[in-house]
Amino acid sequence: MPRADRLETFAAWALLVVLGLNLRPILSSVSPLLADIRAATGMGFQTAALLTTLPVICMGLVALLSNRLGGLGERRGIGLGLALIAGACVARLLCGQAGPLLATALLGGAGVALIQALLPTMIKRRFEGHVALAMGVYSASLMGGGGLAALFSPLLAQQFEHWQAGLGLWMLPALLALALWLARPLPSPAPVAAARPTSFLGNRRAWLLALYFGLVNCGYMSMVAWLPAYYQQLGWSPTRSGSLLAFMTIFQVLAALSMPALAQRGSDRRPLLSVSLLAQVVGYAGLIWAPLAFAGLWVALIGFGLGACFALSLILTLDHRRDPREAGQLAAFVQGVGFLINAVSPWLSGWLRELTGSFTSAWLVLVVSVVLMLGVTRLFSPASYRPVAERRPLVELN
Repeated sequence: MPRADRLETFAAWALLVVLGLNLRPILSSVSPLLADIRAATGMGFQTAALLTTLPVICMGLVALLSNRLGGLGERRGIGLGLALIAGACVARLLCGQAGPLLATALLGGAGVALIQALLPTMIKRRFEGHVALAMGVYSASLMGGGGLAALFSPLLAQQFEHWQAGLGLWMLPALLALALWLARPLPSPAPVAAARPTSFLGNRRAWLLALYFGLVNCGYMSMVAWLPAYYQQLGWSPTRSGSLLAFMTIFQVLAALSMPALAQRGSDRRPLLSVSLLAQVVGYAGLIWAPLAFAGLWVALIGFGLGACFALSLILTLDHRRDPREAGQLAAFVQGVGFLINAVSPWLSGWLRELTGSFTSAWLVLVVSVVLMLGVTRLFSPASYRPVAERRPLVELN
């Protein structure tokens, strides 16, 4: 391979990692500092949960509308998304009241949503032949960014003696990513404004994929919102409880890299998805029955299961379409509906915490939902979509 091509390939992979790293700090930086935020703003548990829920709602709504936003293009759309994330972090650094904080959740969530909606199309096109591996690298960097924010946010707050620093200083990696993206964006296709978007509203398989994506991944939002609070309730410090999310991220990253690599060897995603879901079930059950005895083991299993499920469920979605643009439209629909389902999870967990005085009931809900998705997994045989998907549009697969 010529040196110029090698540099172009390296730049593509590096940009994928940098973009992914900026998509979760807006969520995971909040949880370890939640006690300080609530004390300073007077938020209750349900209101505080909106700091996690609102960005996820934005992710869902923007993803659903992304087919109508095709005129932005990848360069402008991803650049705008990074600018919105950076702007939300700046606002968090400057504003310490409940209302502005909730507004930053919407602003940052819109930025994350734009990037997440555009990246699958780019991955399908730019990394042809290595889509599963690229999706794994993207997923691993996304989760790694969340873990780093959970680990360093309380340390930054302690260093600068204010919780706002732990939220606001994540503007720096967002600004760096924006500078790199504008300096060397990945090659974009011709403008797609004239392309007719595909509607999946009447498609049963698309809805099944969306429901599946939402429920196999909703545990991540509950963990980000409430896992540190759960262990603080059990007597842990903010720094130690925040480190649990960072520890969980290690296993998310390992799973997001290793499971798609294994998936590259075949076309049937069901065995790997089943193993990933079982890991989640055992982990959530452990949080209920032995949270202190084996905390590291339960968090590791949850992290592994969530990391694998996020990457594998997106790969499963992209499998349904060969054309990158059509695959991206399907992925946008699936993520849109799925993230709206995800948004309910931290709010429901907060409501159950206020109702019962404990997070145990919230973890039980996650166990039940994941067990149900284990049963749904068997429906995704490659024979049910691959031969037909190569002959006619997915929208006809009813």
